[in-house]
Amino acid sequence: MKFGIDRLIAEPALRAPLAGRRVALLAHPASVTENLTHSLDALAACGDLKLSAAFGPQHGLRGDKQDNMVESPDFEDPVHHIPVFSLYGEVRKPTDKMMGSFDVILIDLQDLGCRIYTFITTLLYVLEAAARHRKSVWVLDRPNPAGRPIEGLKLRSGWESFVGAGPMPMRHGLTLGELGLWFVETFKLDVEYRVIEMQGWQPDAAPGFGWPLGERIWINPSPNAPNLSMARAYAGTVMLEGTTLSEGRGTTRPLELFGAPDIDARAVMKKMVELAPRWLEGCRLRECWFEPTFHKHVGKLCHGVQIHPEGPGYDHGIFKPWRIQALAFKAIRALYPQYPLWRDFAYEYEHGKLAIDVINGGLLLREWVDDPSASPHDLDALTLPDEQAWSSERKPHLRY
Repeated sequence: MKFGIDRLIAEPALRAPLAGRRVALLAHPASVTENLTHSLDALAACGDLKLSAAFGPQHGLRGDKQDNMVESPDFEDPVHHIPVFSLYGEVRKPTDKMMGSFDVILIDLQDLGCRIYTFITTLLYVLEAAARHRKSVWVLDRPNPAGRPIEGLKLRSGWESFVGAGPMPMRHGLTLGELGLWFVETFKLDVEYRVIEMQGWQPDAAPGFGWPLGERIWINPSPNAPNLSMARAYAGTVMLEGTTLSEGRGTTRPLELFGAPDIDARAVMKKMVELAPRWLEGCRLRECWFEPTFHKHVGKLCHGVQIHPEGPGYDHGIFKPWRIQALAFKAIRALYPQYPLWRDFAYEYEHGKLAIDVINGGLLLREWVDDPSASPHDLDALTLPDEQAWSSERKPHLRY
């Protein structure tokens, strides 16, 4: 198969509309061609393109920042001698000066298929700025490694943030190019928008179910996105960032496991099975011990649970990472009613709101966890209508 960047490089006819126009690139470390050349270098090697600027999202163009909420500066690229503007530094939205540096911006970002992943919000901000400045936006499309499944509550009105670009569920099941189409329609953006589509992407095909296993090498799109298992689990485990539990940062399996020094993981797993065994189907859960080398509970032995969305026990159509993680919170609350589960800090520059609510785009998930009378059926009753509505809403924008 071919990603959008590979088609643009290989097919001069696709590049023809860029002739004589100043071209910018928004990219990150996973923005590479099939032979692992960074997209900026590959585009610079095309003699018929005039690169005038580059942009980096969260974690930077070349991946310079390890943790969340660590800003990147602007700089001049030492090889290509063009300005590199940070969209996760002094600003999140492109400034007038930045927008004046190009005519067309190519966006080549590997997404994880989750609403909270900030690259999709950056796409929206670029589209909005391009509409104001009459610039063109091209997305060089890449796979959604989590595939087509839909899961989670839609973001509620008033809860928009840098980790909540719009009213979509946690697992949206779209590629970045398809998301751009949805953004243009939903936000009524008058912008010249184009998707350079992939060739041969089969999101329902085993064993990758979204990621072309055996055809393309996995490169971390952000520092703590090390493999396909993380990408599959992320729509659930990202909620751990809003809790006092470790999400495995500071280990070799970040965002695939959770735990803390003061919980009994065996008891938590047992309670999860008691509460909603159906939600645990499609993967394997395993008791584990780990000691983070940085971040939450650094240097402390944590008792935890690892989620294994791989191997013989994996069923792509049944696996429900968002519900699994929600169920873990519910089990901990049942076992330890006074446990200080929710972490109170300014998450992604949102003040006066609990991080767990910012992540979920509303109060409903936390209220369900904290209500001792609320059952798994009650969360399904809230969530299933959102998931069904999104299935219909996204359909016109599917390109594969």
